[in-house]
Amino acid sequence: IALVGARIVTMRDAYDRQEVIENGTILVNGNRIEAVGASGDVEIPDGYRSVDVAGHTVIPGLVDAHAHGAMSNDQLQPRQNWMQYANLAFGVTTIHDPSNDNWGIFSMAELQRTGESLAPRIFSTGRILYGALAPGATARVDDYEDALFHVRRQKEQGAISVKSYNYLGRDQRQQVLEAARELDMIVVPEGGMRLEQNLTQIVDGHTGIEHSLSVKRIYDDIDQLWSQTGVFYSPTFVVAYGGLMGEEYWYDTTEVWKNEKLMSFTPESIVFPRSIRRPRAPEAHYNHFFVAEEARELNALGVPVVIGAHGQLAGLGAHWEFWMMEQGGFSPFEALRGATIDGARYFGMDAEIGSIEPGKLADLVVIDGNPLENIRDSQNVVYTMLNGRLYDA
Repeated sequence: IALVGARIVTMRDAYDRQEVIENGTILVNGNRIEAVGASGDVEIPDGYRSVDVAGHTVIPGLVDAHAHGAMSNDQLQPRQNWMQYANLAFGVTTIHDPSNDNWGIFSMAELQRTGESLAPRIFSTGRILYGALAPGATARVDDYEDALFHVRRQKEQGAISVKSYNYLGRDQRQQVLEAARELDMIVVPEGGMRLEQNLTQIVDGHTGIEHSLSVKRIYDDIDQLWSQTGVFYSPTFVVAYGGLMGEEYWYDTTEVWKNEKLMSFTPESIVFPRSIRRPRAPEAHYNHFFVAEEARELNALGVPVVIGAHGQLAGLGAHWEFWMMEQGGFSPFEALRGATIDGARYFGMDAEIGSIEPGKLADLVVIDGNPLENIRDSQNVVYTMLNGRLYDA
């Protein structure tokens, strides 16, 4: 397939430059990107199907780094999962779910990989490693061997990561981290709305921090501390702590139930109650603005900030995430970077996805409009390409 005539936002070397190719061509051979460049520089070989995307913008597939969502009912797997259709329709081509049932998420991931079910690429922690008492969820860690056992059992079921959740002892959290290092696993924690716990999670070298910090403002001490680590930040603006959540803002200020693409896949019973008779509030009451401003401050110092729609509203929620980044001071390019290549880097997948360059997997989004000028154009997805296959959104 040749995508011809588009504006291409490659996200290649995205911290060193903002590469935008006007009137460009992308060649896709099988499931890989074969070439990308200005249309006059890329020759289309015989046998390629040309798709005219002039006037459109092509970006890498979106990576939703914190994407919850139902995968099964009583261990029954639907082959058509409306949430995953909605994700794809809005250009989300990779998701990471940091808390789900093992049998649901890993079997769905296998169905996706074999082509038996249409969905984004699915990765997960599976069941959280829970420090508190909860039936069927507690993963007791009294020593390193316990931590190694729990991390290994999750890896053997299909996890690429574990979620270290509410272990109150720092020694327990460090033991989970060390076990994950031994087994080549990622560790994402939550701080339970306790800043002090978040800070030790950063110092100890967790892969990233899930959910927002629990304070309105941070200062130079935390900026300097965090910027000297390799720890990512996944604030989940849609459910940001400390005030009205970001999700509520979009129900308040936009007529969500009139989004034709969303309603093509999402049941009315999900959308209507939240969006038609919705609460309203002054803008100053929405806390996500402050969270996004602090995230922008950290990002300017080199801390990667990624999107995570938390399963609040499949597909559209991912766009809300980076729209809120712009509200906090990110440029549209920086916000899109957080939705693409930085999400790929978070999970060690940036050699395969996250940018548009030869050799990478062909996960692409074709947008009617220019999100670099009006970031809300991003929702106008015309085509989603997943693994080299082009879908009408």
